[in-house]
Amino acid sequence: MVTLLYILIALFTLLVIWQLIRISEITSAIKKEDNTGLPNHQENDLQGKLLFGFLLLMLIGFVYSIVQWGPRVLPSPASIHGEKTDFLFYLTIAIISVAFLITQPILFYFSYKYRGVKGRKASYIEHNNKLELIWTIIPGLVLVVLISYGLSTWVKIMNPKFDEDPIVVELYAKQFGWTARIAGDDNKLGYANVRYIEGTNILGIDKNDPYGLDDIVVQNTIKLPVNKPVKLKMRSQDVIHSAYLPHFRVQMNCVPGAITEFSFVPNKTTSEMRQDPKVKKQLEQINKIREQKGESAYEFNYILLCNKICGSAHYNMQMIFEVVSDEEYQNWMKEQKTFAQSL
Repeated sequence: MVTLLYILIALFTLLVIWQLIRISEITSAIKKEDNTGLPNHQENDLQGKLLFGFLLLMLIGFVYSIVQWGPRVLPSPASIHGEKTDFLFYLTIAIISVAFLITQPILFYFSYKYRGVKGRKASYIEHNNKLELIWTIIPGLVLVVLISYGLSTWVKIMNPKFDEDPIVVELYAKQFGWTARIAGDDNKLGYANVRYIEGTNILGIDKNDPYGLDDIVVQNTIKLPVNKPVKLKMRSQDVIHSAYLPHFRVQMNCVPGAITEFSFVPNKTTSEMRQDPKVKKQLEQINKIREQKGESAYEFNYILLCNKICGSAHYNMQMIFEVVSDEEYQNWMKEQKTFAQSL
C-alpha cells in the first residue's frame, strides 16, 4: 500500500511539472517572447559568473581535501613491494593533480571570460591540427608510460624472486572470520577440502596426507618473521572474500573452489611500526575519539581485513598479523601444536 502511494505521488509530481511547462510555453507565446529555447544575454552572464564561482569552490575543496585527509592516509608501507606500489600510486596522483590544476581552471575561466555578453561575438575555429595533436599525443604518451610501468610493477610483484624459500601460509576465509595455517618443517601445506571439515578439523585438512600432519592452525593472531619472504595461499569456504593487509599493500580475492596466491616480504616489525611518527599521530587522534566514547585505548597492529562486502558481519572479519624478529618467530612456532597433535 505504501509503495502504491509513493508511485501515485511520483506520477502526480510529474503531471504538475508537465502542466507548469505547458503554462510557461503558453505564457511565452502570449507575451510574444523569443521561444527558441536559447538563453538570453543576462542568463549567459549569470551562468558564466556561476561557473567562475564553482571554479573557486572546486579549488578550495581540492586544497581542503589534501589538508584535511592527507594526514589520514596509510603510513609508509611495511613490505618491500609496497614501496613500488606507493611510488606508482603517488606518481599517478601527481600527474592527475597537475592535469587537473591546468585544465580545469582554464576550462572554467574561459567559460566565464567568453560568456554571452551583449555586443560581444565569439570567434569560431572549426579545426586546428596542431592543437589536436598536442592534446591527443601528450595524454597518450603519459598513459602509455603509466600503463607500461604499472604492468611491469605488477608482473614483478606477482612473480617475485627470493633468495630463500618463502614461508607458506594459508588464509582460510569464511563468514565471518579468518583462520591461518602455517606449513610445518617440510614447508608444504597438506591437502584440504571443505568436505573434510568436522570437529576440530576446521580447515578440512586431509588426515591421510603426510604433508598436512605438521601444519599449524592459527586463529586470532599469527606471527611472521621480519625480512623473510612469505607466500600466502588463500581459500574461501562460502562466498568471495578479499584478503586485505593494507600496511603490507597486500590484497587478493579468496574464491570458493580455487586457491589464489600473493607473496611479500614484511620489512618492519610491529614494534618498529608503532614508533613511526605518522602512526603515532594517527593513534593519538583515534584514541582521543575512543576516549570520548568511553572506549579503551587502541594499540597499533597489522590487521587482516576482508575487502569484499561478504555479508552482514563483514566488518568483523579481522585477524592480527604480528611481525617479529626471526628468533621470536622460531620460539613462537615451537609453542604451537601441529595438526597431528590436535587430533
